[in-house]
Amino acid sequence: MPGQINWLEIPAADTAKARAFYTALFGWSTTDFGEDYHVLGDGPAGAIAPAAADFTHPRVYFATDDIDASVKRLHELGGQSGEVRDVPGVGRIAQCRDDQGTPFSLYEPAG
Repeated sequence: MPGQINWLEIPAADTAKARAFYTALFGWSTTDFGEDYHVLGDGPAGAIAPAAADFTHPRVYFATDDIDASVKRLHELGGQSGEVRDVPGVGRIAQCRDDQGTPFSLYEPAG
């Protein structure tokens, strides 16, 4: 459903350590997806991923049925976005900021 949170990414300097922490805290299980990327199995839909200079806080992805239209509307409302990227087998995503600079992402699942 458009506007609902459909993915969450938790940044970590040490993803293995973060994986152990969240497993102990919440009982979440994870599945490896690449060297440092762990998909949450029985927690919220999301992953623990390597932190980066522009990725230091949890990243929330909001669902959209039409990412191109959502990005266009975002810009009309004074927000900003990076390029819409295709993620093979997953869908399309765009890293965004609202009109006050708060980061979030848009996600259109593969059809």
